Amino acid sequence: MIKYNFEFKKKVVLEYINENISIRSLAKKYAIKSHNNIEVWVAKYKKYGDEGLRRSRKNEEYSFEKKIFVVELY
Repeated sequence: MIKYNFEFKKKVVLEYINENISIRSLAKKYAIKSHNNIEVWVAKYKKYGDEGLRRSRKNEEYSFEKKIFVVELY
């Protein structure tokens, strides 16, 4: 699975918005296998701005109490 960095995604999204180029054309131009990626990026950018294009995965640490609670809940 290819992961695209923030700068690349923003460049593609802004090109779509400002240049009025179709999503399929941008996918072909930048060799993005699925045009759906661009659709998702555009939607996230319109809703959340730059933060919508940044990776949101974080290595969160949970307290021992929280872990016990989840296990007991299960």
